[in-house]
Amino acid sequence: MQDNILVYSTESGKIAPANTQHKRQPSDGIVRIRRETKGRKGKGVTTLSGFDLPEPELKQLAKELKKHCGTGGALKNDVIEVQGDNRDKLKALLEQKGFKVKLAGG
Repeated sequence: MQDNILVYSTESGKIAPANTQHKRQPSDGIVRIRRETKGRKGKGVTTLSGFDLPEPELKQLAKELKKHCGTGGALKNDVIEVQGDNRDKLKALLEQKGFKVKLAGG
C-alpha cells in the first residue's frame, strides 16, 4: 500500500482567504444610472454605479439617495440599488452634488 496518497485536502481551492476583499473596478468618473427588472420578479429597481468613493461614504450616499426618493434600497458590490424608477430625481440630485451622470440602458 502507498502511504502518500492524498484523499482530501482543504488547504487549496477556489475559496479566497478571509482577509482578502473584493477589488474595485477602476471608474471613468461617470456615474451611470439604469433601470433594471431582470431577476427581480418584474419589480423595477434603479441602479447607480461608477462611484469612486470609499465604502463608508458610499453607504452614506446610498442612505441619502434612498431618503430623497422616499424608498428602500441596498448597497451591493459598490452598486447602489434604489427601489422604483427614480432616475430623474437621482440624476438631478447627483448633478447638484457635482457628479457627472449618465442615464444608461433603456
